[in-house]
Amino acid sequence: MNESESEWLVRAQKGDDVAFARLVELYQKPVYNLCYRMLGNPGDAEDAAQEAFLRAYKNLRRYDSDRPFATWLLSIASHYCIDQLRKQRFNAFSLDDDENTWLEPPDPGMGPEASLSAQEKQAQVQTLLDQLSPKDRAAVVMHYWYDYSYEEIAQELSLTVSAVKSRLHRCRRELAGQWQAVQAKTAERINPERMRNESPAF
Repeated sequence: MNESESEWLVRAQKGDDVAFARLVELYQKPVYNLCYRMLGNPGDAEDAAQEAFLRAYKNLRRYDSDRPFATWLLSIASHYCIDQLRKQRFNAFSLDDDENTWLEPPDPGMGPEASLSAQEKQAQVQTLLDQLSPKDRAAVVMHYWYDYSYEEIAQELSLTVSAVKSRLHRCRRELAGQWQAVQAKTAERINPERMRNESPAF
């Protein structure tokens, strides 16, 4: 936390709305991005971000300065998103390929998977992640997108550290296995098309 941010936080805790507005400007993007990762809908993410800042404002005097403000704020947002996910059937989870090296498709040069369009690939990943429970989804987002430690995730989700590790390991293994199955089906669909377009070899 830089000096300006610390000053804004102290002033905001004393009731300075202008200082809190500065904090909102500073964290608006990361809070929105977290909400979007978890809810998968721009409108829902915007509403969730606004609610997160409102809750932070109401509880600002309870904030423990020994804890990073960003972690505290993002935890408020993640808890709200988890509550929303529990109230609805899970929305599609939008992801950027370059941030998901742990679930990357095979090397394009290794097989028919190379012909998949970016949209098809993203839709497939969304379908797989859509099956995660709210807590599993939150753990995955926190760890792989926001670099939360196991201890921080455990604290935010009211789990033990071993439970967090187990959840992440299980999610990664299951998603990787399901991804391979999807790719195998895609290869079966694509190969006949390639064969029809190729000249016979004599």
